[in-house]
Amino acid sequence: MYFLTDELVFPPVDEANEEGLLAVGGDLSPERLLLAYQSGIFPWFDNDSIILWWSPDPRMILYPGHIKISKSMKKVIRSNQFRLTKNTCFKEVLEYCSSVPREGQDGTWITDDMKNAYVKLHERGIAKSYEVWEGDTLVGGLYGVDLGYIFCGESMFSLTANASKFAFIKLAEELKAKEYHIIDCQLHTDHLESLGAQEISRQEFVKFLQ
Repeated sequence: MYFLTDELVFPPVDEANEEGLLAVGGDLSPERLLLAYQSGIFPWFDNDSIILWWSPDPRMILYPGHIKISKSMKKVIRSNQFRLTKNTCFKEVLEYCSSVPREGQDGTWITDDMKNAYVKLHERGIAKSYEVWEGDTLVGGLYGVDLGYIFCGESMFSLTANASKFAFIKLAEELKAKEYHIIDCQLHTDHLESLGAQEISRQEFVKFLQ
């Protein structure tokens, strides 16, 4: 197990254990977070834990051009039920992502320290949010870290059916137009797979970062 110090450095990602845990400790400074994402590493821990840094193998990613849109979702998009904004209420998206209950999860990994850290990244133009509105009500959204060629998705929320899916589809469409390589989805879920995400090896993922 690698214990981080004040030095701004991470061990090679291939030193992660079988579960993908690479290192513990350190801090959540904007500089360390940015280095982590650029290296294929992300923080994931809860209020009762020290900071844990992960680089899983395999890695769940989406090629923006491979987004799958079901017939029912195409109908939702055409209905103009939702509208999309970007970076208009980053803190609200963070709060909802941390507080909306999720099936199979008890509590949240988006601690107050994590929120503060990502707000600082947002203030530097690195962390970004996509917001979904139904009328004047915020009903869904997502946030992540934008590396300029890869978007590292962090979390999504929905207060009404299809809202976060709408945000994810719009994100993929925009990033395809901007010729981004991939969207990093970190870990496999059936929901992400249904939207076209797939697993690649950590080695392949690091090549995208380089």
